[in-house]
Amino acid sequence: MTTATNTREVEASPLPEDENLLRIGQVMTRMRLMTGRRMIGRLAIQNVAPGLELSHLDVIDAVRRAEEAGEVTVGTIAEILRIDPSRASRIVAEMVTRGVLRRKASQADARRIVVVLTALGQRLLAEIQAQKFSVIESIIADWPAEDIETFSLLFDRFVGGYERVFQARIKETDG
Repeated sequence: MTTATNTREVEASPLPEDENLLRIGQVMTRMRLMTGRRMIGRLAIQNVAPGLELSHLDVIDAVRRAEEAGEVTVGTIAEILRIDPSRASRIVAEMVTRGVLRRKASQADARRIVVVLTALGQRLLAEIQAQKFSVIESIIADWPAEDIETFSLLFDRFVGGYERVFQARIKETDG
C-alpha cells in the first residue's frame, strides 16, 4: 500500500556571490544563536528575581515599550509578543502574583484594566539593562570612539531595515 505525501521538493536558493552578504548572513545566524540562549535575561533573573522565567522578561519588555504609547493592556502585550491573548493573560496573572506587575483601572476609562510595572518589575528591568550595557561595554572596550559611533549608527540602520522588511512580509502573508 502506498501513501501519498504532501511534501514537495524545494530547490535550495543559490548562495549570494557577494562575500559581504554571506558574512552578514553568517553573523546574523551566530547572533541569533547567542541571543537565543538569553544569557543577559538569565543573569538579570538570577540577580534580581530568581524563579522568574524568560517569558516574563519578554512581558516586562513589552510593557516598557508599550508604555511609551500610553496605557498597557493584556491585549497590547499579546499583540506585541504575537501570542494568544489567553496566554498573555496567564503570564500577566502569574507576574501579578509574583509582584512584578500590578493591575489597575485605566485613567482614561475606569472600566478597562491596565498593567503597570511594580518596583520589583522596575528593578528587574534596570538589571536587564545594566547587564546588557555591561556586555556591550566589554565588547567595544578597545574600539576607537569613531568605530563605536559608526557601528551604532549602521547597526541601528540595519536593524530598522530588518524590522521594516519583516513587517512588510508579514503583512503580505496576512493580507
